[in-house]
Amino acid sequence: MYDVVVGFPKMKVAVATREGRVAGIRYLPPDADPVAPQNALAERAARQLERYREDPDAKFDLPLLIEGTEFQRRLWDALCAIPRGRTLTYGEMARRLGGEARALGQACGDNKLPIVIPCHRVVAAGGIGGFAHSTDGYLIEAKRWLLMHESSADAFQLTS
Repeated sequence: MYDVVVGFPKMKVAVATREGRVAGIRYLPPDADPVAPQNALAERAARQLERYREDPDAKFDLPLLIEGTEFQRRLWDALCAIPRGRTLTYGEMARRLGGEARALGQACGDNKLPIVIPCHRVVAAGGIGGFAHSTDGYLIEAKRWLLMHESSADAFQLTS
């Protein structure tokens, strides 16, 4: 089902490839079994995920199979423009795109390429919000870890 499964704190990250592109990335429970890369693209994806796991500034350079509506694709482009360590609320993002917050949340949940398309950077006005159509359990813990991981690089700044 997946061409590689990489271990992360709070979750496993599974990658599926199709037609020479990454077709899907999915968060699995932390106790899911790892899967060794099944092809060259899966190996490349695993190395990039491991680099990101160690360094939140690591960039992804993977061929992606992006399938979605025009609204979803506009949203996913906008998500990629949110800098690492920063967040926007669903309402702020909806105003930028001319949509409504609920539809935006659904489109975030439908993102088939999380981490690479960083939907975790969109949060609720009063808290962390949902993640991958879930509001509790390991998926929320995964979102919390991703946000902390990305913000930790800026947590300590020395001043002279």
